This record gives sequence, structure tokens and C-alpha cells, in this order.
Amino acid sequence: MRLEEPAALVALDREGARAIGIDGGDVWSGLVKKSSPLEAHVAVTSQCGVGCEGCYLDATPEGKHVPRAELEATLDRLAKDGVFTVAFGGGEPILRDDLGELAEYARARGLTPVVTTSGIGMTRAKAASLRAFAQVNVSYEADRNLDRIERAMLLLKEEGVPFGVNVVLTRAGFPTLEATLERARTLGAREAQLLRYKPAGRAAKLDYVSTRLSRDQVAELGAVVERISCRMQPLGFRLRIDCAMVALLSDVLHDRARDLERLGVFGCEAGASLCAIRSDGRTAPCSFLDVGDVAPAGTSAPCDGCNLARVCRGGCRAVARFVIGHDGPDPECPRVLRHRESSC
Repeated sequence: MRLEEPAALVALDREGARAIGIDGGDVWSGLVKKSSPLEAHVAVTSQCGVGCEGCYLDATPEGKHVPRAELEATLDRLAKDGVFTVAFGGGEPILRDDLGELAEYARARGLTPVVTTSGIGMTRAKAASLRAFAQVNVSYEADRNLDRIERAMLLLKEEGVPFGVNVVLTRAGFPTLEATLERARTLGAREAQLLRYKPAGRAAKLDYVSTRLSRDQVAELGAVVERISCRMQPLGFRLRIDCAMVALLSDVLHDRARDLERLGVFGCEAGASLCAIRSDGRTAPCSFLDVGDVAPAGTSAPCDGCNLARVCRGGCRAVARFVIGHDGPDPECPRVLRHRESSC
């Protein structure tokens, strides 16, 4: 393959992997069980001056950068444990002067670094320093400073840094989702990750209920995502969803469990394929759960009778714990909602 050709993600079963000389050895035989996550979210700072309402960390301008030595030790440990992707976050990561160097440090240890930014503090020199990242994800929402965000995107494009956008789905922003993604594409973004609004950090308050997608919007979500994807994928722009979105899309995905498994699309990954290292060095199952939280091993009614259960895994733990106060099936899943209404 020529280097200028676009990269591709290819899924192989074990037979196919062995055919090209890859063998999992004792891990595949079951003698050794891999328990480390595939992806780790690492907070490199708790400092940020943007003040986003949905910030899961509740970052502030007075926050502190994690010492470089601590981060390098964390990256060493993650590499030793066999983690594949390390996602730098915060706070606002690009406020660090050594962020590009940390990406190079991660790459030297076999990790694939990515980073999410609000764009605050982006300069041409800063954008150029991010070339070691496999991708930069820019948080792109209409209720923020679009001039700042779009300037950051243009600087990344001009410096040849691959980038995508993260779009948090809210009730107010959903009607303009397609226009938002089209604008991102024209600015040079190569993909968008659609993120569910979750009640963590500053979002863990009563107005979460009025900010999350409405029930009618959730019902429309599958058709909207499919329409946008079908139109924009031929233009080289991909759509992705976070693991918490699987439950919201259960009505359109419930008979696609096998396809989702083959593609590696699953619901709650907390504490399994995913972990989060907080700015104080403690480990949590994901960025939206507390240290010490453990994702439940199984599901309960109505999930037991759902074809999607083994993929969805009961939906988002953070949502369940905030909305119903304990672990249980995702309370915003359309199938769960109908089950509860029929049981009343």
C-alpha cells in the first residue's frame, strides 16, 4: 500500500490473522486472559476556562496540569498492559506546552495517541505541534464560541493534522445536527463522533432532564443518523457513535446484534475495553463514572428478552445511576421505557 493512500480499519478473525502471520498464542488459547482495556482516557490537566455546562470533570481556570513525570509513568504502565489507544483529555489538553511531546512519548511506546480539545488557546504553532497525534477531536457545538472552534479547525487543516469533531447531542442542538456536521466537513473534519449527553460533572443536575434528547428526538435519531451517514460517507466523512448511544438506538439496532459484534460496536465499555485515568492519578471505569464504580456483569428485565442485550450490555451506567439512583437497564432506552409503561 502506498503511503499516500487513505488508512483503513480492517477486522480479521483468528484464521485470517494467522494467514498473514499474526498469532495470539496463549491469549487465544485461553491460557492467558487479557484483562487490560483497549483504550484509556487520560486527563492531562484539570485546567480549562471555557466553562462548558456538560463538562464531566468540572474543570476550572484554576485547575492544575498533571506533572510530566506522572504522565510518563502512566503511559509506561498502559503500554506494558497492552493498551492500544490513549485519549488525552482534561480540562483543556492544549493548554499544556508539552502536549505534542507527550504524544511522541506515547507513540514511542507503541500507544496510539488521540486528543480532544475545545480549541481554546489554539495557534498555528500549537496546531503544528500536534502532528504526532493520530487524530485531534474538536468539540463542536453551536452554543459555544464558534469563531474560536472553527479557527482551531482551520489551523489544524492548514498544518496537515487529521481531525474530527465531537458533537454532544442535546435537545436544543438536535434540529441543526445535519447542518452542524456539514459545516464541520467543509472545514476539513474527516469524521464526527456523536456523543450522548450524560449526567456527570457539571451536567449532574436537575436541568439534565431538559437538556437531554427528548423522547421524540430519540425516536427520530436512527433515521437521522442513517440519512446523514448515507449522504456524507461518499464524500469521505464518517459518522461514529459513543457506546452510550447504542441503547438509544435499540429500536433500529435490535435485530443487528451479530453485525454490531462483528464490527466491534458495543454498549457500555466501562471497566472492560475502556478505563479513565483522572487528573489525580486514580482510575475509574470511564470518564463519567466514579472511582471504584464497577459496571454490572449482567442485565435484567426487560434486557433479558432483548436481542441486543449482549451488545448493549444494559446501556449507560452513568445515566442509570443518576436517573433511577442505582444500576439497572438504561432508563432512557426506548424499549425499556415501553416495558415500564406496559407494566404499570
